[in-house]
Amino acid sequence: MTDCGIWLVRPESEALALALQERLGGVLYRPWLNTATGQKQQFAAAYRQHAQWIMIAAGGIAVRFLDGLAQDKHSDPAVVVLDEAGRFAVSLLAGHEGGANRLAYRVANAIGAVPVITTATEALKPLVVGIGCRKGVTAGQVAAAVHQALGDRQLNEVREIATIDLKAHEPGLLEFCGQHDLPLRVLASATVAARPWVTKVSDWVQQNVELPGVCEPCALIASARGRLIVPKMALDGVAVAVVEDNM
Repeated sequence: MTDCGIWLVRPESEALALALQERLGGVLYRPWLNTATGQKQQFAAAYRQHAQWIMIAAGGIAVRFLDGLAQDKHSDPAVVVLDEAGRFAVSLLAGHEGGANRLAYRVANAIGAVPVITTATEALKPLVVGIGCRKGVTAGQVAAAVHQALGDRQLNEVREIATIDLKAHEPGLLEFCGQHDLPLRVLASATVAARPWVTKVSDWVQQNVELPGVCEPCALIASARGRLIVPKMALDGVAVAVVEDNM
């Protein structure tokens, strides 16, 4: 079983699919090339050949394709649905156990989409932590700064970590997220620049990243209903802000 299949419903999605394949790998399916068999039947035949699926389609099409295929959340392939405009990566099937939630973040980070997670385990976590850091910080430095910012709050209340694209591959940040099973949401610098709200401009960040700040706007953008409960706190090269959902 190869890891990931990318299912295109229409040839108009090919450029988006190729961009995903370049960044994430996977096998592309172009079902319109097989005129003898309908797409739903082709998908059913290929369904168990991959542990993960990215389907570039409308949600209704994905639901119809999956009709009768899902059996158990512990064994079903993970399915993420991506709209053809590349705006939303929706974890549709086998979200927590099968890894669709993590896949949704990978897809979203690869093309600048918004990850959509609906499983209760993740959705009920109220905190988003925004992080900015200097190059080369360790996972321990990130952990110390996050724990300082959280205070009496716990890591198991954190839904996701948010940062900018310039820090998407920072080893210490990735290691910290991996150690604590926290998804990393990566925001384009242009997105952050369009919403540059900060409690205090950082001269260092302005000079080196050309933004007034990172951790506060990242956390606020990642939480649409959020309110800033911990403004920027800096420790040993790591800046952290905490936003809580305002229900």
